[in-house]
Amino acid sequence: MALEVAKKSLKDPGVRMTRQRKILLDLIDQSGEHLDAERLFTLAQQKDPKLNRVTVCRTLKLLKAGGLVDELDLMHHKGDQHYYETRMKQEHAHVICLRCGRIEEFFGDPLQKMREQIEDHFGFQIVLARTEVGGYCSHCQVLRAQEMGNAAASSGRPGSRRTL
Repeated sequence: MALEVAKKSLKDPGVRMTRQRKILLDLIDQSGEHLDAERLFTLAQQKDPKLNRVTVCRTLKLLKAGGLVDELDLMHHKGDQHYYETRMKQEHAHVICLRCGRIEEFFGDPLQKMREQIEDHFGFQIVLARTEVGGYCSHCQVLRAQEMGNAAASSGRPGSRRTL
């Protein structure tokens, strides 16, 4: 239902909902992943082999300008890569593992409470909020601990000298 409203709102300002735009909006909305432009291009080409990179980039820019998608950097866990998701989702935080890049979405009352506190404290009207939290997932915490242990053990080996 929300996607239909989004598609209608794109039509309202006089922008046609072309087949290519519909493909990209559907992919972003239904993938369950945070997709970058290259991955979107690959998936879109499977649906329409005539689609090209320029069309994908222009369409992403249009969807973003129309307020239908958000462009995210997700803590730059893959450099300058940007990802896209529909704006029609409930407000949430992105929780990113800085080691493996796993992305989780957190929905909950604490986000709403934080928003209210910011509005009250600063007398600020929040229109859009993005929250990103970087850290290490439970699996990567174990791997990091092992790596740190191995590094400590190898630096303390007899015969290895550290020079300053």
